Amino acid sequence: MKKIPKNAWYLIISMVVLISLVALMGKGSTLGKTPAEVPFSSVLDEVKQDKVDSLEVTGDQIIVNLKDGTKQKSYKESFKSLSDFGIDYNKVKVEAKNPDDGAGRWFDIALAILPIIFIVGFFYIIMRQAQGSNNQAMSFGKSKARVFGMEKNKIKFKDVAGAQEAKVELQEIVEFLKYPSKFEALGAKIPKGVLLFGSPGTGKTLLARAVAGEADVPFFSISGSEFVEMFVGVGASRVRDLFARAKKNSPCIIFIDEVDAVGRQRGAGLGGGHDEREQTLNQILVEMDGFEQGTNVIVIAATNRPDVLDPALLRPGRFDRRVTLDLPDMKAREEILEVHSVKKPLDNSVDFKEVARKTPGVSGADLANIANEAAIFAARSNRKKITQSDFHEAVEKIALGPERKSHILSDKEKKITAFHEAGHALLGHMLPNCHPVHKVSIVSRGMAGGVTWSLPLEDKHLHSLADFKDDIAMSLGGRSAEKLIFGEENITTGAESDLKHANGLARRMVTEYGMSKALKNRFFGEEQGSVFLGRSIAQDKHYSEEMASKIDEEVEKIINEATKKAEDTLAKNKSKLNLIAETLLQKETIEGKDFEKLMEAAFKQSKK
Repeated sequence: MKKIPKNAWYLIISMVVLISLVALMGKGSTLGKTPAEVPFSSVLDEVKQDKVDSLEVTGDQIIVNLKDGTKQKSYKESFKSLSDFGIDYNKVKVEAKNPDDGAGRWFDIALAILPIIFIVGFFYIIMRQAQGSNNQAMSFGKSKARVFGMEKNKIKFKDVAGAQEAKVELQEIVEFLKYPSKFEALGAKIPKGVLLFGSPGTGKTLLARAVAGEADVPFFSISGSEFVEMFVGVGASRVRDLFARAKKNSPCIIFIDEVDAVGRQRGAGLGGGHDEREQTLNQILVEMDGFEQGTNVIVIAATNRPDVLDPALLRPGRFDRRVTLDLPDMKAREEILEVHSVKKPLDNSVDFKEVARKTPGVSGADLANIANEAAIFAARSNRKKITQSDFHEAVEKIALGPERKSHILSDKEKKITAFHEAGHALLGHMLPNCHPVHKVSIVSRGMAGGVTWSLPLEDKHLHSLADFKDDIAMSLGGRSAEKLIFGEENITTGAESDLKHANGLARRMVTEYGMSKALKNRFFGEEQGSVFLGRSIAQDKHYSEEMASKIDEEVEKIINEATKKAEDTLAKNKSKLNLIAETLLQKETIEGKDFEKLMEAAFKQSKK
């Protein structure tokens, strides 16, 4: 039943309704009680007895309406009239009807024609469906790329905040598309491909559309996964069709998003030479290397993983340019927030510089989400303008998770959480290489029972050994505070994420950064083994088990050293720890400025 087309259902319902209406018209005169059939001689007797009110004559049929309200039906010879039988028309009302004027004839015609119409209509719909399926089958190997560039409000470089170096690189591509003869006159070849790579959300797709908008050329957009199908050869056919369409519309841009879906390294042996993904990649390589001079078609591809791409795809002549998109710095984050807030009503209190300082390491997509969340917070509070507090709430929701106000801790758990977060906060304030404490709270957010939020004063790209040691010590401050106040037997599971961060950082210090005492300047990262779909099916360690044991020992030393530093610092400043915990139990949340004032008051008290 589900396979019957919607149009067929409409036709069936229409036919049923139409037949029903015609049937009602034809049967309308017979609705109600059927008259009793009597001999014609009885009708003549009733006329003589003055019992008849009127007679309805239709051919040889007579409907007798008696004065008592009943009806009778009878028949007479069709070639004689009622006057021939002695009926006086002056005494009895006689109404003659033409038998051809009734709806019965139309009903008979409808019953004869409607089935024919129904059958013809049904086969017409079936043929239409079959034709559509045939067209779909014929277009199976056609490209599914969407074409942009005809819209009025095109994206330009001014709509893309930050990424200044990337825009400079891509500005040359715009000039190639606009003025190709300028470069060809000097013997310069137009770049065939540009590879954009960077973290998710850094604006790779947005920049590609900005290039098309600046150059004012068509923009063919397709995802790498749209080439690959279950049938071998379909992906390659779609690649050929895409490039053929692009050449007809040159100058233009082909944008392949997530190119690693088809561009991963070949040679794994999976599926041999008939692997659909490899066939598609081979066709892309041939098409990119086979551009005629002067076609003015440029391929822009985006990926988050350039390390898994096939070397043949990355060589000059295919992707001549590689543009890296980094996470935005503080100034770029401020510009991105301004771009995403252009159409939003802002209060005079909004300071994007402060918001940018609170969002280190976030992408442009995250900042767009923050601006949207701020607008939602303002609407939820029934305000007509977005305030600075809305942006603060949005940042905290994105960075820390939403507040779980319904998650109520018991008094004992609340006290443990307060001392746990106080341990983090005190070490963050005391240790010289930790970032300043921005906020301390025992209100549950996300999966955490509480949070200590530290923010750098400026963007930092290089980290020292001292930075890492203090960072690990601060991470272990919560567990150390629990041990100091409640005893080692009463430590809780609240330090799970802290331990994961501390041990992971310590291992990277030993294996990747060469920051251990016994294994200085050594790199123990893992090398890839056999290539399997562009990734390592098994990662081979290029060091012995004895060296792995030494690495474990060095990681243990770093963790133990950081633990001792945390415990000693907290023990020496136990009164400050108690003060922070008591304040958290009273207020639940301490903002950065209030925390600094609290620490200043505590230091003055300790000097006295």
